[in-house]
Amino acid sequence: MRWGLIGASRIAERVCASMRGIEGQELVGVYSRSAERGRDFAAAQGVAQSCTDLNALFAQARPDAVYISSTNELHAPQTLAALDAGCHVLCEKPLAINLDDAARMVRHAALRKRVLATNHHLRGSLAHQRLRELLAEGAIGRVHGVQLSHAVSLPRQLHGWRLNQPDAGGGVVLDILVHDVDLLRFVLGTEPQTIHTVAQHNGLTQAGLEDGAMSIVAFEGGVLAQLHESFVAAHTLTRLDLLGTEGTLNCMQSLTVSGTPVITLRDARGEHAIPVEQVDLHAQTVRAFVSACAGHGAPLASGVDGLRSVAVALAGLASASSGCGQAISYPA
Repeated sequence: MRWGLIGASRIAERVCASMRGIEGQELVGVYSRSAERGRDFAAAQGVAQSCTDLNALFAQARPDAVYISSTNELHAPQTLAALDAGCHVLCEKPLAINLDDAARMVRHAALRKRVLATNHHLRGSLAHQRLRELLAEGAIGRVHGVQLSHAVSLPRQLHGWRLNQPDAGGGVVLDILVHDVDLLRFVLGTEPQTIHTVAQHNGLTQAGLEDGAMSIVAFEGGVLAQLHESFVAAHTLTRLDLLGTEGTLNCMQSLTVSGTPVITLRDARGEHAIPVEQVDLHAQTVRAFVSACAGHGAPLASGVDGLRSVAVALAGLASASSGCGQAISYPA
């Protein structure tokens, strides 16, 4: 496919590296509001051309699909424009910063008969796919609890709008909680119903944005999940614990692209390591998206998946503001 890139971002640099490793993917153009940034990005990433006009990207580069990694408040209008230009869209999370926009994006993709996917890349982990299989097989009995820690130290190169621009969708909830909720929806195969979130301010963020949050999420079927997200946790490991009536599954270092996942099953027979291969999560996402655009299968995370993770995150922010638990509602 011919790819247009909307946003000359740090994450786009990673995704471009993954795209270049997949046969048949051509990077034909990049759009950036900064002409200098766009030119530098194109030269570094082997992109054919750069432009500062979105319509010029569609008209001159003629992409089959676009990858959108701009700031969060731009996802909706840029997705709608790309769909109108006939492009399939792989959009960074969160899909949008309000539910009306997210629902409009999903409806417009269906109207235009284009694939809309959300880059919830954690679904691409073979460790997470194996956890999903083990739960389906009943390896730990009935799952009743989840403990997830996605607490990291935000790299300095990612500082900026995430830390000081509420209107751009900054803060740890819209940056990380959306990923973790989508992952649990994928692994557990059930939907969040309520959320109670407490936000934290440790001095890294400004303008009222949170740099840490803890949530209790109740899922259909009675599963309770405890989630911790942070931008200020130094020298820590991510972890995901799945608690069942007959055992426990523990997965370490699977929540970042650079981590090497380790799964351990503990049950009545003792402790067992379950080997899993480390893979390029963005390449997994792109391959599934390309296949879906060709009419084979579905993307790892659809536009609807992106909408649902946004719904949970926004309910979490509402809960943090009110101090009360919040029911989660999903647009029809």
